[in-house]
Amino acid sequence: MSVIIFFIAQWYLSLFCQTFFQHRYAAHGAFTMSKGWEKFFFVLTFLFQGSSYLSTRAYAIMHRMHHAYADTDKDPHSPSYSKNIFDMMWKTFIFYRNINENRVPIDPKFMKNVPDWPAFDRFAGYRVTRLLWVALYIAFYVAFATSPWLWLLLPLQILMSPVHGAVVNWFAHKIGYENFWMKNTAENLMVVDVLMLGESYHNNHHKRPSAVNFGYRWHEIDPVYPIILLLNKMNVIKIRPQKNYAATTIETTEKVNDKELIMEEEW
Repeated sequence: MSVIIFFIAQWYLSLFCQTFFQHRYAAHGAFTMSKGWEKFFFVLTFLFQGSSYLSTRAYAIMHRMHHAYADTDKDPHSPSYSKNIFDMMWKTFIFYRNINENRVPIDPKFMKNVPDWPAFDRFAGYRVTRLLWVALYIAFYVAFATSPWLWLLLPLQILMSPVHGAVVNWFAHKIGYENFWMKNTAENLMVVDVLMLGESYHNNHHKRPSAVNFGYRWHEIDPVYPIILLLNKMNVIKIRPQKNYAATTIETTEKVNDKELIMEEEW
């Protein structure tokens, strides 16, 4: 039971840091925070993501490129250009590594206002640091795993951040439903998204990339949105003015099945 609790806790805590700090803040600038709080969330992300820690800078740049080049051959992780989910995630890893290690030139527009703490990222991304996390996970499993089957969770725990990415970047471009008819394959994977903390409302997100609430319809509950409102009230963050998408005039007036045909907004 302890292993299952540990796994679930890390699933949600690491996912929270990814969606709140790396995605909504770093990639899309949906809210602002002080440099002190920014460093706090850098450290928190490292503690919760552990062995699968992602560089916030590299994540934000890669995600902005995904929005700019969605479902084209320049997309860092499009199922449309991958044989299977493992092929897509390997390509994503190569793309991420090239950005993180400055192996490829990056258009300056993708780097604007991206949070960056190079020394911390180097420490958190060291192979030795990652292996120490893995050793801690193994020690925990040795101490508390009461069944051999529980060890099947260990690889998922070690690679948790890529697993989160695979769920959304593959399945939310394959199956689901649409609120908006867009020129990409983004779908809302789940009707109510508790598993991925709102990240699976992918069709909504590609329409409204800088929105703090990833839900759109009444049933699309985004568990992170109330936390953002609370942190805003506590002056930890400051939410940027939100666009009233319901009242937005779309340049093209074509409508199909009550969906709006639109070009994707920039991040």
